[in-house]
Amino acid sequence: MEFQGIQRAAGAFQEPLTAEEIAAVCRRAFGPGTRVVSAVELGLGMYNTTYRIDLGEGRPVVLRVAPEPGRQFSSERELMRNEYASVPYLTSIAPLMPRVLAADFTHELIGRDWMIQSLLDGVPAPERLGGYPRPAWRGFFRQLGDIARRVHDIRGPRFGPVAGPGHATWSEAIVVALGRIAADLEGAGLDAADLREVAAVADRRRAALDEVTEPRMLAGDLWTVNVMLADGAPEPTISGVLDLDRTWWGDPAADWTIRMALARPGTERDAFWETYGAPDGSPSAGLRARIYHARHVGAVRLERHRLGNADGVRDSCDEVRALLAGLRG
Repeated sequence: MEFQGIQRAAGAFQEPLTAEEIAAVCRRAFGPGTRVVSAVELGLGMYNTTYRIDLGEGRPVVLRVAPEPGRQFSSERELMRNEYASVPYLTSIAPLMPRVLAADFTHELIGRDWMIQSLLDGVPAPERLGGYPRPAWRGFFRQLGDIARRVHDIRGPRFGPVAGPGHATWSEAIVVALGRIAADLEGAGLDAADLREVAAVADRRRAALDEVTEPRMLAGDLWTVNVMLADGAPEPTISGVLDLDRTWWGDPAADWTIRMALARPGTERDAFWETYGAPDGSPSAGLRARIYHARHVGAVRLERHRLGNADGVRDSCDEVRALLAGLRG
């Protein structure tokens, strides 16, 4: 086997597999006679460890390996299983998604969850979008708005992560989510008093949160970094969507996609709303948006800590402080 890994610092969050482990995984998935020609670790993504696998016939496949259970934050527990549970609901965008070819959550081989998926066509959007003239980006964001709309139109049975645990009300799902992020921050030795205060505000303002009565699918992490573009297309054309492991049932306005679409008004991103539809501008929606924003920042703080980005952690504290000023009013 030709094996190409990525050199990482000792103790890095993403842990590689050995060539022998990859061969064992592929034999488990495709049969004892399976031969791996090459395995190349991909540098995209900051959570799972990902490899492009050439089996010598047909298209290469993608192996994604979750972190060891003991390294997962409680707010990010079993994300790969959450994605696996989400696939049957995502039929409206199925042609854009990789197909699951095999999955193993038994931990019998390597002590970690793993999944093998088909390789999507195209080029990662972060690598190609900048090569198009800025006016053409509007078409990209219109496509992204259409995809987000299709995801958000999917109705679910309860609030919370698709794989569970579920909650009867949206307020309960949000209060629990904020509490878990705060506990993870404290467990990592970081200050989470600001997130605890946001959770307390959410608890007091449950009536505003519970105006959301119908659980809808939230993609969780749908933005440019998890989108593929058709190679060589004259205009940016979305050919694939990946890494849907943070799906939720809840208020579409709480989705990361909506947060990113709102982040830079007056730019090409405004075209997102042409296909998605106008956001809710009511006072209660504004209150909910600040709570959602704080939850996103808390999750980003955890990720920045995991990546050793101390400046980013401090910036996140400033951001939540500003949000709390509006929430206290």
